Amino acid sequence: MLLTEYLNSQFSLAQNLDFILRITVSCLCGACIGFERSKRYKEAGIRTHIIVCFAAALMMIVSKYGFADLTTPEGVVFNGARGADSARIAAQVVSGISFLGAGVIFKHGSSVRGLTTAAGLWATAGIGLAIGSGFYSIGIFSTVLMLALQILMHKFLVHADSLVSGQLQFTVRAGETFVEDFRAFIRERGIQATDSKITYHEDGFVSYEMFVRLPRTIPLGELDAFLKTCGDVRCVGYTAMP
Repeated sequence: MLLTEYLNSQFSLAQNLDFILRITVSCLCGACIGFERSKRYKEAGIRTHIIVCFAAALMMIVSKYGFADLTTPEGVVFNGARGADSARIAAQVVSGISFLGAGVIFKHGSSVRGLTTAAGLWATAGIGLAIGSGFYSIGIFSTVLMLALQILMHKFLVHADSLVSGQLQFTVRAGETFVEDFRAFIRERGIQATDSKITYHEDGFVSYEMFVRLPRTIPLGELDAFLKTCGDVRCVGYTAMP
């Protein structure tokens, strides 16, 4: 049997288009939920929600229709398939890949990294299931969709997805209004302090260590110039998180 004959014997063009439509609609639904979460600056934003939602739709399609080739068009079950649970391995993949995904998620201070990568691993497992079950068109479409989401949404970021995390450290001896002035400084630049630590020294200097989320890397020269207007500066440092 030719490959085209085999593909046509499984699902028609209309059925494949229906599968693609289901995946596309799931992306839109995931985007709506992710947009609301992103507006609240949560760690899992639009991209993560889209990937999880479309991967779940893909795996559901595989679970329902991925074993159609175990029977003939007349409904006759192939030898060895009767009485067997063909979905048992696929089900273990869906749950087992979660442990691998958990390994790429890590917490640094109050910031969580790796959520989108973990969601991508889960979606990749779904693509593998689709290809393995004979859903070539759906698997290839999902691969292209996944690449487009990762590339485009990495370039055009929205709300929390556009923020990067970093660690800001500086030691300064400043006046009484320093705290209010510094708050105004970071507010003007869209910087969010998620965690902070203050250490007082005997010589009057104060060390500030904080984890921040910001739309771009802090220009150390600009920060140093601001701190010098407030008082004596001992050191200034910023470390971007991966």
